[in-house]
Amino acid sequence: MGKTFGERRPYRAPQNTSRGRDIHVKTSNTLLAFLLETLKEQSRTSIKSLLSHGQIQVNDKTVRQFDTPVTPGDTVRICFERTKAPFSNPLLNIIWEDDDLIVINKREGLLSVATQREKERTAYHILGNYLKKIDPQNKIFILHRLDRETSGLMMFAKKESVKRAMQDNWSEMITQRSYVAVVEGRPQKDTDLLISNLVENKKMQVYVVPVGTEGKEAITRYRLLKTNNAYSLLELDLETGRKNQIRAQLQSVGLPIAGDFKYGAETNPTGRLMLHARKLCFIHPTTGEEMRFETHIPDKFISLTK
Repeated sequence: MGKTFGERRPYRAPQNTSRGRDIHVKTSNTLLAFLLETLKEQSRTSIKSLLSHGQIQVNDKTVRQFDTPVTPGDTVRICFERTKAPFSNPLLNIIWEDDDLIVINKREGLLSVATQREKERTAYHILGNYLKKIDPQNKIFILHRLDRETSGLMMFAKKESVKRAMQDNWSEMITQRSYVAVVEGRPQKDTDLLISNLVENKKMQVYVVPVGTEGKEAITRYRLLKTNNAYSLLELDLETGRKNQIRAQLQSVGLPIAGDFKYGAETNPTGRLMLHARKLCFIHPTTGEEMRFETHIPDKFISLTK
């Protein structure tokens, strides 16, 4: 049995953050000089703050004197617990966190990663800063992306080895990715399997070409949840994960996503692209357990299809 988590469940903090970071001394020095050399990314002031707040231990004893000698064989522990605070950001919520992965619910309008024009207002940058406040050595690795105007579930790796394990076996590790979308009009069928090939043009727009020709195969199954004929709420399960797959395939069958002018929409009733990554299920790369995450359908999606 796997574990299922909703978006309102408090995220689990990784178990080792309160233990800090252990470093073995190799050459004789004073403690401050050793810390300045070890923590090159931190300022002299911040390192002295660690000392004054009792966050440095030498051989399991708290030390506050910057001129304390350290010798080969000593173990210096740097505790970052004092700087750790509950994560809060209006652009994303952390749904789950452990020593390997972070699963988030991203708001529409937030980039997944940096572009030439925008470096900091990204999920990658926000999470990277959060982890470095816990330990400046921490890193974040992108596993997959959501379009800027698409909201919903994403996950990031906290170790390069975890990133490789996930990406090298993506189709086996990901057991379900489901979206909800509000489309213009009503589908002829209440459920259907969309199979097509996708090609990207020079304007970086993806479009459908006949199966058996060029491009990459894309497979999406949709199910009608609600409709008022003007707009319809669909649930979409991805069997492949191509760039802009849902947007291009829905446009090709005459069901453009509301607010998606790039892919054929004629209306923008809520001021956003009506696409949300609702479910994300995968095999945990370390434990082998299936993890299942699900968010609620955004209120605007429900109200527009009443």
